[in-house]
Amino acid sequence: MSAIELNDLSLKELKSLQARIAKAIATHEDRRRRQALEELASRARQMGFTLAELVDGAPARKRSAAPARCQSSRSRGRPVRTGPEAAVILTAIATGKPPDDLRI
Repeated sequence: MSAIELNDLSLKELKSLQARIAKAIATHEDRRRRQALEELASRARQMGFTLAELVDGAPARKRSAAPARCQSSRSRGRPVRTGPEAAVILTAIATGKPPDDLRI
């Protein structure tokens, strides 16, 4: 590989070189990741498993639903937790309805 004299390059050439280097780095990382995955799959096969069995074996931890904060007329009786339904609550408060009347 030949040495590049960076001081002799124009700004446009430097930016082009920077983009090519960034792309080369990204593809290098992808190749390394694929190679590691292939090696892991090969090792798993040697031990009598598939890589998917080993990786997906542990169940994902599930989070419980957030507790309901208040009732909304637009939610058709369903409790309101977060999101756009909260705008209904802000509107009710702005019209003078006490926040405690909205609580479940």
